[in-house]
Amino acid sequence: MNRKVQILTFILLILSLPLFAANKRPISVEDLFSIGRVSDVQVSPDGKYLSYTVKYYFMETNKSNSDIWLVPAKGGDPIQLTNNPKADFGARWSPDGSKIAFISTRNGSPQIFTISVNGGEAKQLSHISTGASGIVWSPDGKYIAFSSEVYPDCKTDAENQAREEAEAKSPVKAKIIDRLFFRHWNRWTDEKRSHVFVMKSSGGDAWDVTSGDFDSPPLDLGSSQDYAFSPDSREIAFVRNEDPVVAISTNNDIFVTPVQGGKITKITANPANDNQPVYSPGGKYLAYRAMKHAGFEADQYDLILFNRQTNERKNLTTDFDRDVGTFHFDSKGKYIYFTSQDEGRNCIFRIPVHGGKVQKVIGDDYVRSFVIDPNGRYLFFAKEAINRPTEIFRSKTNGKNITQLTFTNCDLISQLAMNDLEDFWFESFDGKKVHGMLVKPPKFDPAKKYPLIYLIHGGPQGMWSDDFHYRWNAEMFAAPGYVVAMVNFRGSKGYGQEFCNAVSKNWGGGPYKDLMAGIDYLLKTYDFIDGDKLAAAGASYGGFMIDWICGHENPFKVLVSHDGVYDQRSMYGATEELWFPEWEFNGTPYENPELYEKWSPSNFAKNFKTPTLVIHSENDFRVPVTQGFQMFTALQRNGVPSRLLYFPDEDHFVTKPQNARLWWKTVHEWIAEWINK
Repeated sequence: MNRKVQILTFILLILSLPLFAANKRPISVEDLFSIGRVSDVQVSPDGKYLSYTVKYYFMETNKSNSDIWLVPAKGGDPIQLTNNPKADFGARWSPDGSKIAFISTRNGSPQIFTISVNGGEAKQLSHISTGASGIVWSPDGKYIAFSSEVYPDCKTDAENQAREEAEAKSPVKAKIIDRLFFRHWNRWTDEKRSHVFVMKSSGGDAWDVTSGDFDSPPLDLGSSQDYAFSPDSREIAFVRNEDPVVAISTNNDIFVTPVQGGKITKITANPANDNQPVYSPGGKYLAYRAMKHAGFEADQYDLILFNRQTNERKNLTTDFDRDVGTFHFDSKGKYIYFTSQDEGRNCIFRIPVHGGKVQKVIGDDYVRSFVIDPNGRYLFFAKEAINRPTEIFRSKTNGKNITQLTFTNCDLISQLAMNDLEDFWFESFDGKKVHGMLVKPPKFDPAKKYPLIYLIHGGPQGMWSDDFHYRWNAEMFAAPGYVVAMVNFRGSKGYGQEFCNAVSKNWGGGPYKDLMAGIDYLLKTYDFIDGDKLAAAGASYGGFMIDWICGHENPFKVLVSHDGVYDQRSMYGATEELWFPEWEFNGTPYENPELYEKWSPSNFAKNFKTPTLVIHSENDFRVPVTQGFQMFTALQRNGVPSRLLYFPDEDHFVTKPQNARLWWKTVHEWIAEWINK
């Protein structure tokens, strides 16, 4: 569709909203998986074009595909740059702007390809047997850096390939394990390490610049980009963790090494997490993010400026009580722009490079990512809301004159009845102000009474926000005719570090009381909520809280526990990131068992009575599947109405389209069955 026609159609739809509202329909799972998922906005060196990725899922084939698109930075018709049945993603502009390098699986394993910005056939650049990801161009255009997972004792790609082929052919699939972090998230590490490689931008063999038995970039607790070229293209900064037992350590550090490989120099000595190295224009500074407390993965990220000439460091955000997210220097090196979670939104802020007041530039939005115009005039960012999937926008660098540039999903969204997010604040049990958000059902009538679904987020240091979540989508929960409420209880991000800290060592205490106070507030404040028809659902820590609620006094008629922690002691022995429970529960369960016992829903199983749906997946190594099995067993043995939905081919998330369809069908049917009894 022509962009002018798109814009005119969009305007007419907005103007005629009252006339056509009656014809809109609630969102379905098929709609959710028909949405083009826009991501990874990048700007050309001359500032005239943007590249971005659009990923589509296909319910009938149970698969997905992504392609790379271009759109003029001033606005105009989008151009599909790649069109392949395999995945194309991770596009990065060459410094001269003539071509784009990207990752593609079109020939099997993920490899680096380049394509002219004028289109044509893509050329394969890398041929590394272990695959490539995370493209970074050197500023002079001579090199490309990328990461690949290799066996650290193999010296060549041929050795890596031979090792992989031998293991694939072997009839013995047993593993011999000598150290922790032998599996992570949803996969076995198989003795491999992620390393940073460099190759000439014209192609040829790549060389490893981060050799050693370490992960570079790190296996976890990294950033959006954990390696970068210096402006003179002679040095690479990267992140790794060199502690002997990474499973109990958050000690990522920043190192530098010559582009050709050689001596590796550590430039941070902080025992907590450091990541995301970014060189300033001209190369005087190297900025990075840093935490203060070793072992605490949810500590606040500060922005540190390291002077490469004097080795002096300056914390630019000492007085900013929020996390620093992704950040960029502007082209003149005057400001650093960064994202930060703030009271249910993800905003763009900026701070002078030499320190000063932090200024909010883009607020009241949920920004996924952003880049800065090389000419210093504009910000380009991917933005969304609870009822609007991600699209790309432009504003001036001061945040003024926001303009939408892509309209990938406007036709579909115009057909769906989805309401805006509404904020509310309430006073909790101890006088603290707590933030909540509410979504009304389609075709809402204030004179009617509606059942409520109370969603509980994970983390626990997470945050409900005004974003279009592709798994726990608030509009999907509301679609059958439910009010949906979400509370950012103590422990949530976006409300200052003191508020975030309040969940640690206190999992079932203050957060549970906040959630119960939130229910009381909702029932007293909103007449359209039916207090006799309340449901609650949560995942991960939210699943823990559902299990906890099930064993304690609660007002809910039905519960949904997805990937929840049931027994803290057995959870410790099976999860992979041991620094997390050791921080949250004050050590190991055999040295300090008190908090593991205190905050285990398993100890309250005799009180279970609320009908509960338990959902868990085989490849969830963060909260292993036996946690769900134990919860379901306890419910069944107590005679509590319960059901187990088990996925043998999913992990902590359910992402396959047909599995997601079953997930939503089962959740909606379970809630509908019990909320009306």
